[in-house]
Amino acid sequence: MDPVNVFDFATLAKKRLDPVAWDYLEGGSEDEQTLHDNREGFKKIIIRPRVLVDTHKIDTSLTLLGLKLDYPILFDPAGGKNCFFPNGELEVSRAAGKSKTLHITNGGIEATLQEGTAAENWWQLTTGGILTNKAQTRSFVRRIEAQGCKGICLTVDIMHVSQREREIHNKLERSWCETGLPKRDAAGKLPVAKTPWKAGILPSKASPLPTWETLAELCAATSLPVIVKGIMTAEDGDRCVQYGAKACIVSNHGARQQDSVGGTIEALPEVVRAVNGRIPVLMDGGIRRGTDILKALALGATAVCIARPYLYGMASFGQAGVERVIHLLHTELALNMGLAGVPNLRSIDKSLVRIRGL
Repeated sequence: MDPVNVFDFATLAKKRLDPVAWDYLEGGSEDEQTLHDNREGFKKIIIRPRVLVDTHKIDTSLTLLGLKLDYPILFDPAGGKNCFFPNGELEVSRAAGKSKTLHITNGGIEATLQEGTAAENWWQLTTGGILTNKAQTRSFVRRIEAQGCKGICLTVDIMHVSQREREIHNKLERSWCETGLPKRDAAGKLPVAKTPWKAGILPSKASPLPTWETLAELCAATSLPVIVKGIMTAEDGDRCVQYGAKACIVSNHGARQQDSVGGTIEALPEVVRAVNGRIPVLMDGGIRRGTDILKALALGATAVCIARPYLYGMASFGQAGVERVIHLLHTELALNMGLAGVPNLRSIDKSLVRIRGL
């Protein structure tokens, strides 16, 4: 375990992965401006440390939607895990259980639920396609309730296939994202994709897409909290509250959907202001350091979610790599809380940071 931070794990993951798999993990859509902004936004935020505060004990614990968590870091859902490591979702599920991390899962963790190695606290992802009528919605809800699910994460920014130009150039077969990349031949070439990612295809859907009414119907169909992921504006943050969501996640899907929307750390303050404490606001995107987490908490996030960091760990060492990444980020957060003079999460507020140049 030579890597000592997330960037070290990224370097190792790039060496170990097929270049096509690496592009799928690391890339964004179109010009990748949003991908750049997700990281650059953190560089504009300066921590204002407080001295002579007793920080001999650091408490990173919190309660989120009734769940007691050891730290404000969650595992985001992420597609294509099998391109990075065999049975990737199960590797992450076991790591979440071992590290007591809240896991937002794409599904497919029945094996770890049965063997008792999954996280105690997990949320089920849905993009809304399964919620096309009330009968399907009830069936979906009853199934995950019976499995012990603690929340439903409705991802709302992936209704159309984005133009991910690394995948288009690589002629990636979309089904490989689930099955894993096939082996290259003696000449070092992948098989010809039957349905490669393409450019120049007008968006078209056979049935209507989910709306705010869909969210309201989902909230009415279950006692589980519904968390809306993919919020980037104050207006939509307010609508989340109006239509029954119990939390929202400021997210641009890791810069893999719409480009030129700016970084999530830039969008966070306006969503926090609009929600005004009525529901928790979480965020993801660009987080690589404990200082990034501290800055997000200072700007009003209740917790943060990560995907690429733990994917780097998984690509490098499987479950053990995921566990190491979350341990490093938790440790960095606690250390920087101590150095900044904030002994617990309650002590963190917007006075802890300033924006460079303002």
